[in-house]
Amino acid sequence: MIIEPMQETTQILSGVAQLAHLGIIRVAGADAAKFVHSQLTQDFALLDSHQARLAAFCSAKGRVQASFIGFKNTQTEILLICSQDVLQATLKRLSMFVMRAKATLSDASADFNLFGVAGEAVRDRETLHGSAPAAWQILRDGNTTLVSLYPAGTVARELWVVPVGESAPAGAALPAAVWAWSEVASGVATVSQAVVDAFVPQMLNYESVGGVSFKKGCYPGQEVVARSQFRGTLKRRAYLVRAQVAMQAGQEVFAAGEASQPVGLVVQSAPAPHGGFEAIAALQVAAANGGALRLQSESGEPLDLLPLPYQLLEDI
Repeated sequence: MIIEPMQETTQILSGVAQLAHLGIIRVAGADAAKFVHSQLTQDFALLDSHQARLAAFCSAKGRVQASFIGFKNTQTEILLICSQDVLQATLKRLSMFVMRAKATLSDASADFNLFGVAGEAVRDRETLHGSAPAAWQILRDGNTTLVSLYPAGTVARELWVVPVGESAPAGAALPAAVWAWSEVASGVATVSQAVVDAFVPQMLNYESVGGVSFKKGCYPGQEVVARSQFRGTLKRRAYLVRAQVAMQAGQEVFAAGEASQPVGLVVQSAPAPHGGFEAIAALQVAAANGGALRLQSESGEPLDLLPLPYQLLEDI
């Protein structure tokens, strides 16, 4: 059953949250963009200083090992922002592929502070610049990088990357749990340790939110990702769901009365400010269209579907 979300307010989602759960991998050197381009699902070769990229790092089987928001910090340096709990393993694995490339990889998390900015703080800047930037566009404020994100409902959101020692963005403190809910409400999933190797990018709707380029060259898992897109209908997609109990990344989802195997997996979740809990879940399309869904077992807590906040791409 699909239900309409309760109306959120700018008062609930307005302010600044420090994002301690995220970290940064720095790729530096003359071949930084070329190297990242060869490893991730998005095009970094043509990346300019005004755009960021959502991208996935996949295994040879096309399964997502980590997801990133990446951008050029300088002409020879790319910053990749990911979940802190997958950073070290991802850094180690990416470093194995450097070989002859003129690029060095390091953990740059200690060099920057990351902030999520939402609501009035973003609107003030929109007024200053004349319009709201589209998702993944970049604005610079001195050494600070501002990345526009997908909104949560109608509430604009940004990611601020601020060098240590420089001022945090102005605004009221926003609780981390409220920001976490805004991430879920945006429908754009961040891959954490609990769901590493569980999905091809399209199961997270990445092709619909700017996370996959089907025109770039090879990268690990590229053949699987392309085949998933162009050979038949995708059988799993990301959906928004609501429950009255807490959900956790990695929990299984079942169809009511079907105990034999799960029909999906919770990707990330958060308490909703208006009550209950919401999550992004990767579900079998047939099960999502079929009705009753349950958490953890066929007789578990009911899950309600919420409308996705963006259109899915059906033609590339």
